[in-house]
Amino acid sequence: MPIVRLLRRLLPLLFLVGLGWFLWIKVQPALFDNPLNVEPRVTVTHNTVLTKIEALGRLELVRYQFKDVVEYRKSTYRFLPDSKVALIVAGNAIGCLDLRKVKPQDVVFEGDSVVRVALPAAELCTWQVDHSQSRVYSTQNSFFNDAELVDEGYKYAEKNVRRAALQSGILAQTTQNAEHILRPMLETMTGRRVVLTQQLAPPARPARR
Repeated sequence: MPIVRLLRRLLPLLFLVGLGWFLWIKVQPALFDNPLNVEPRVTVTHNTVLTKIEALGRLELVRYQFKDVVEYRKSTYRFLPDSKVALIVAGNAIGCLDLRKVKPQDVVFEGDSVVRVALPAAELCTWQVDHSQSRVYSTQNSFFNDAELVDEGYKYAEKNVRRAALQSGILAQTTQNAEHILRPMLETMTGRRVVLTQQLAPPARPARR
């Protein structure tokens, strides 16, 4: 009975092959899954506290945008070369009117067809560097103080945004835009011809002797 003997010998081998195949099917996914592809688990804990409520009455009327290349130098050590950072800076400034300053006496009705409104002086509401559109071009001789030097350079650039906006006539443009935007709106609301004027500045106090 050679066939029976052969089957008896092959049966354990076939059993082991089948068992190995079964285990391979079960273990294969775990072997080829990359643990680095697992989505990171993020836990955020915060406690938001309301610290201040402020009424806003500023009407934004114009926005100026600037591009500038700023080279900021700083002398730190007597016998070493100056630290230097070059920045490509984008900034913006906004001109507005603070309508909270309009008082009842600033609105004068003349007859049935005219109303005069004395508006407050134009202001530079905000000026800031747009960091999303700005970048550091280069740093030299920073002596491992790159972050501090860049921060100082951006602070200088922000002051320059304010100066550039004022020199570019943003306040005059704000007043002009108020005429174009506010006057038609007020005429539609009141049904009268609207005349916009400027509030008188308070008289200066005499200096004490």
